[in-house]
Amino acid sequence: MGALTDLDLSALWVSIRLATMTVVTLLIVGTPLAWWLAHTKSRWRPIVEATVALPIVLPPTVLGFYLLVALGPYGPLGRLADLSLAFTFTGLVIASVFYSMPFVIQPLQSAFEAVGKAPLEAAWSLRASKMDAFFTVISPIALRGYISAIVLGFAHTMGEFGVVLMVGGSIPGQTRVLSTTIFEHVEVMEYAQAHTVSASLLIFSFLVLLAVYVTNRRFPIHVS
Repeated sequence: MGALTDLDLSALWVSIRLATMTVVTLLIVGTPLAWWLAHTKSRWRPIVEATVALPIVLPPTVLGFYLLVALGPYGPLGRLADLSLAFTFTGLVIASVFYSMPFVIQPLQSAFEAVGKAPLEAAWSLRASKMDAFFTVISPIALRGYISAIVLGFAHTMGEFGVVLMVGGSIPGQTRVLSTTIFEHVEVMEYAQAHTVSASLLIFSFLVLLAVYVTNRRFPIHVS
C-alpha cells in the first residue's frame, strides 16, 4: 500500500464536501417529504414512494445520463440556472441529492411511521405550534431515524461512482472524488495507490454500518 498523494487528498476533501452538502440538502428537503409519506392517505403515495426508491434499482449510468442532459445548457435545470451545471461541483451536488435520496428519506419515513401522530397531537393540545411540536417532540423521538439517515446518506454519497463520473467527470479539485480516483489509479496500473484508497473506503463503509447497527440498538424508538 502506498501513501495518499496530494490528488488523493484533494479528492477526499471534495468527497467530504459533496457528502456533507448532499446530506444537509436531503435533510431539509426530505424531512417534510418523509413525514408526508409516513402519514398521508393520498393515492399519490405509491408513486412518490416508487420515485424516491428508484435510484436503488436504476443503473447509475442511466440516472447519470438523464441528469447530465437535465443539467446541460439546453436541459431544464441548465436553462433555469442560465448556465451549464454539468461538470461543476454544484451539478455534482444536485446529482448526488437525487442518487442518495432513498438512503435519507426512507429511514426518516420509517422513524416517523413508528412515532405516529399521537405525540404531535398531544403537543397541539397543550397549545404548542406545529413547528415547535415537531422539533421539540417528534424529532427527539425519531432520533434513531435521523442518525441512520445522516450516516447512510453520507456513506452512500462517499461511495458514488457512476453518477458522479457521468455528471461531474473527474476534474481535480472540483469534481474528482475518491471513487473516480480509484478508477483512474487502476487505469494506469497504480495498484498500490488504488489499494490504499479502496482499503480506506472499505474500512469507512464497515464502520458506517457498524455505527448504524449500534445506534439502532442504543436508541430504540419509544412512543408513550
